[in-house]
Amino acid sequence: MSSLSRELVFLILQFLEEEKFKESVHRLEQESGFFFNMKYFEEKVHAGEWEEVEKYLSGFTKVDDNRYSMKIFFEIRKQKYLEALDRQDKAKAVEILVNDLKVFSTFNEDLYKEITQLLTLGNFRENEQLSKYGDTKTARSIMLIELKKLIEANPLFREKLVFPTLKSSRLRTLINQSLNWQHQLCKNPRSNPDIKTLFTDHTCNPTNGALAPTPVNLPAAAVAKPTAYTPLGAHGPFPPTAAAAANANALAGWMANAAAASSVQAAVVTASSLPVPPNQVPILKRPITPPATLGMVDYQNAEHEQLIKRLRPAQSVEEVTYPTVRQQASWSLDDLPRTVAFTLHQGSTVASLDFHPSHHTLLLVGCNNGEIMVWEVGIREKLVSKPFKIWEMQACTSTFQASAAKDAPFSVTRVTWSPDGTFCGAAFSKHLIHLYAYAGPNDLRQHLEIDAHTGGVNDIAFAHPNKQLCVVTCGDDKLIKVWDLTGRRLFNFEGHEAPVYSICPHQKENIQFIFSTAIDGKIKAWLYDNMGSRVDYDAPGHWCTTMLYSADGSRLFSCGTGKDGDSFLVEWNESEGAIKRTYSGFRKKSNGVVQFDTTQNHFLAVGEDSQIKFWDMDNINILTSTDADGGLPSFPRLRFNKEGNLLAVATTDNGIKILANATGMRSLRTVEAPFEALRAPMEAAAIKASGSSVANVAPVNCKVERSSPVRPSPILNGVDSIARTMEKPKTLDEVSDKIKPWQLTEIIDPAHCRMVTMPESIDAANKVARLLYTNSGVGVLALGSNGVQKLWKWVRNDQNPSGKATANVVPQHWHPSSGLLMTNDVSGVNLEEAVPCIALSKNDSYVMSAAGGKVSLFNMMTFKVMTTFMPPPPASTFLAFHPQDNNIIAIGMEDSTIHIYNVRVDEVKSKLKGHQKRITGLAFSTNLNILVSSGADAQLCIWSIDTWEKRKLVPIQLPAGKVPNGDTRVQFHSDQIRLLVSHETQLAIYDASKMERIRQWIPQDALSAPISCAVYSCNSQLVYASFCDRNIGVFDADSLRLRCRIAPSAYLSQAVLNGSQAIYPLVVAAHPQEPNQFAVGLIDGSVKVLEPTESEGKWGVLPPADNGILNGRTGSSSTASNHAPDQAQR
Repeated sequence: MSSLSRELVFLILQFLEEEKFKESVHRLEQESGFFFNMKYFEEKVHAGEWEEVEKYLSGFTKVDDNRYSMKIFFEIRKQKYLEALDRQDKAKAVEILVNDLKVFSTFNEDLYKEITQLLTLGNFRENEQLSKYGDTKTARSIMLIELKKLIEANPLFREKLVFPTLKSSRLRTLINQSLNWQHQLCKNPRSNPDIKTLFTDHTCNPTNGALAPTPVNLPAAAVAKPTAYTPLGAHGPFPPTAAAAANANALAGWMANAAAASSVQAAVVTASSLPVPPNQVPILKRPITPPATLGMVDYQNAEHEQLIKRLRPAQSVEEVTYPTVRQQASWSLDDLPRTVAFTLHQGSTVASLDFHPSHHTLLLVGCNNGEIMVWEVGIREKLVSKPFKIWEMQACTSTFQASAAKDAPFSVTRVTWSPDGTFCGAAFSKHLIHLYAYAGPNDLRQHLEIDAHTGGVNDIAFAHPNKQLCVVTCGDDKLIKVWDLTGRRLFNFEGHEAPVYSICPHQKENIQFIFSTAIDGKIKAWLYDNMGSRVDYDAPGHWCTTMLYSADGSRLFSCGTGKDGDSFLVEWNESEGAIKRTYSGFRKKSNGVVQFDTTQNHFLAVGEDSQIKFWDMDNINILTSTDADGGLPSFPRLRFNKEGNLLAVATTDNGIKILANATGMRSLRTVEAPFEALRAPMEAAAIKASGSSVANVAPVNCKVERSSPVRPSPILNGVDSIARTMEKPKTLDEVSDKIKPWQLTEIIDPAHCRMVTMPESIDAANKVARLLYTNSGVGVLALGSNGVQKLWKWVRNDQNPSGKATANVVPQHWHPSSGLLMTNDVSGVNLEEAVPCIALSKNDSYVMSAAGGKVSLFNMMTFKVMTTFMPPPPASTFLAFHPQDNNIIAIGMEDSTIHIYNVRVDEVKSKLKGHQKRITGLAFSTNLNILVSSGADAQLCIWSIDTWEKRKLVPIQLPAGKVPNGDTRVQFHSDQIRLLVSHETQLAIYDASKMERIRQWIPQDALSAPISCAVYSCNSQLVYASFCDRNIGVFDADSLRLRCRIAPSAYLSQAVLNGSQAIYPLVVAAHPQEPNQFAVGLIDGSVKVLEPTESEGKWGVLPPADNGILNGRTGSSSTASNHAPDQAQR
């Protein structure tokens, strides 16, 4: 059914509701399947009208459609069965068991047997799982809560749970408009027309003199209980009329001939169906009531007239000829950037990319955690990083202020450079855009923050109307807005009926306009005036579409995906408003939205099926494709630089691959060479190496499997409907196809993983108390129990071209030429009782640490102590830099307080009190604007970063019989919402926005010893945990299911294993860019780096999840407790 027919159903539903045709309303809801009336459904469930409940559901889903649907029907039939048992109606219960519940035995035979056994009980509450079953009314209410969650999570109900926002009596209004239109066309219009029927077109009988037409207002009674409507045909809801076509004003070339989409627009036959002379092309405008003069409203102005002249076709529609193909210089496949030059390790999921317009190796990146970065890809260095922060909350709307603190985190939806590269802009998933002024490397300055849209801002672009640089935005509020660089709104374009997905400003000679696309598939065009849209037509696929011009502005393309999963890449004929060519080569069904880009006025590139696919613009068949050596997501973000010799592509492991052609490779070497020349003498002068390198070891090539899990959505309890990659939930059939026998990966032999031990690290009297990677990923820093810090660094050479930490090469035990050691002041300290602590600045320039004495701040290049502060008592037990100001340090103390210390002024700004025992962990979330602290009292405390006031105190839930003892540590997920809490008794995941525990794992089976430490991997997809019995576990971070166990024999020597002392890891650290690499520090002072084998590339395979079909029992033995339902796959 077409979108207009669907909308007509909604109009009829509104009409029936207003006219109190209650039964008809719900029958139409069910038969059309367009709107699921949750209120009606709830009424029927509460009333126990099970037959009607299932009948109504059947209009939207069947039992075996997917796991959500199966669960919905199961819960309903189970409740019906229990009620029959409760009434002691055994005959009815048997009937339900045989006719209704039997279908589920195929999926869970044990459960079906258990249900059957209830017949043998005098009271089914004797069953332990049903012992808390109350009365029927309460049971129905409880079940309904579960049903609503399942319905909201079920993809088949998506976009069917909310009725469109309509003005009252919308159908009557449209009929009145139609009658007004018909009255306008009367040859002899009367001033008071008599409307007697809707079955035929209205005409006024001739009178002695023709009068000016008067708008018709149809009385309400005149449309009561209509029996028939004109069917919706190819051209819209009402028949075309020649008079309307004759009076229509031409708008502009291809815009004028777009397919009609509204009642007034549809009054004209489209160009694709009947030839229309050039002087009689139809106007396309949103529906309005015609004025009291013949002909349409004249929207023409000077720009409009020029646009007509520029774009109007020379031939009639009957004589259309496409422009001849432009002569191109000779080209070959080598012109395409297809060779992987290197990978940039971003550290968070990439949402948007854009190369600078003139500095062709300068890459702007926006991430799902709201962070903005600028990379100089030529030297593979991150020049600037701007974590998300609301710059001026008071300047934002009250609506936004109320929602910002509690809603889902902010993620970037789009980043872009201005045409001259002096500004860059970022759009966010909630309300805001940020503009930065770019003055050169490392100089990205805050320029402007705008509360631009209600809901998400889905796209941002720069434009030059009237030779003034402006910003164009679009959003969930269905609006397009134009702003000047002071934040003043210049234009507000209304007309879309769905959230606006993308915008494409463009200029033809001196005429400037904007294309916009919405998620209902509508494309509109706007001039910079307040006259409304100049075009309204449907994009292929009728869903999410992006439009781009070729670099020279001569050719227009669009690319997108339909709701049914079909993707489209097309070129438009601007003169005719018609599709010129449709490119082939896509998968039949996609489960996301494809992204694309153009380059060199000759090539198109699309990210799909974990590949980059290329087309020649003049050929519909795919030219070539590349998987960039693997590791790409299903729908990778991609962007060419302006010269077309580099292509940036997002990866599954939060990285960016840079692909290049031969010219691009040369440009990268040209940029990199000067930096290397400067770097080499500096390192040679500063570094005195001790240790050796392993000879003839191949460099690391750790590929991420294509099936590697993608980072979870930052939205925990909802759907980001405008997300640029819209992953569709897997159906039950798809899941079943992929189920294979699963076995826990256990690494026992050293040959089954890669491992390197840091040289000069073993010191039995100096156990590793704290362990860090440097933020650059080139070194490992260990703090010993004696207060001495050791640093190991990997150097860049033929064996290790990246210079990053790797298990393939032994690093150097690094110290400056002065021979200084980084030694903390431990005078008067009992080292047996001291709690060492350490923190590293973002740029790796400084490290601060303590070991029972004063806190020392060391220079990482010279190892010199820059300053000391906070002498005991009390002693410092945990340190954390403020994420947005390295001069602010949170210091956890032995006496259970937390000091907020300003290094620059040597002053404690605040002292936080809330714990009962020493502080053992601190973690900041900039998204939530909070600090979370953990203590030896097994409690979590939440503090506001702005006021340092305590928001909440939450005790961790210890297993029965366990007392609060030992360290409790905290670490935020990369989404800055989920929080990993580790204690010797458990691993747990909390939703920090509400401080509710959503996952817990308790030591068991092969990993039953106390936990010594646990951390997230850099991409937050894994959790690495060490145990006091020497085992190491690798868990899936979302479900806390065990993926892999690394036995002591895999990384400890036989001598250590046979020794008298049990050597086990005390601490774990995760590499900041390689998600499958981690390091452990042991009680004998040794430090080891571990990675999976190159052939495997990852630690084990995710175990099968709870199928969610029949019960909430966990499908994996490694998940001991689930106190919240599994989040639905979106």
